[in-house]
Amino acid sequence: MEREIDWVLIKDIISCIFILFGVCIMLIASIGLLRFPDFYIRMSAITKGATLGLGMILLGMGIYFNQPGVLLKVIAIMVFTSITAPVAAHVIGRAAVQNKIPFWEKTNLKEFQEYMAKEHLEQSVNHDKYTVEETTRQKDVDGAADIE
Repeated sequence: MEREIDWVLIKDIISCIFILFGVCIMLIASIGLLRFPDFYIRMSAITKGATLGLGMILLGMGIYFNQPGVLLKVIAIMVFTSITAPVAAHVIGRAAVQNKIPFWEKTNLKEFQEYMAKEHLEQSVNHDKYTVEETTRQKDVDGAADIE
């Protein structure tokens, strides 16, 4: 009456759990993308959700296929995604701050403002050549108007 353990079925169940967990995390992150109030919070939610969700889906795939080559590729993709996604989000966030994308009004900016004042970054320089040319041209027009 003893039954043998069906290891293939257990492997499939574990794989499905990881894949479904990853899909749920990505779904929650995409809902956050629609519901959160400002750019910075949305970007944080989608970056964390996509990284963790992709990792869980890939882990489920690695368990399902159960081959060393596939597992090695899955681990490599997970490592590179875990490294590059937060760095890319940080760079995009810095660019948003420099372009003065507004924060949500309920965001606590005290620590951020102290950092900006300490590092003398409150007046960020815009390196857009069109803005510089336009400003120079406007000063020339104002200067010519004062002479007349």
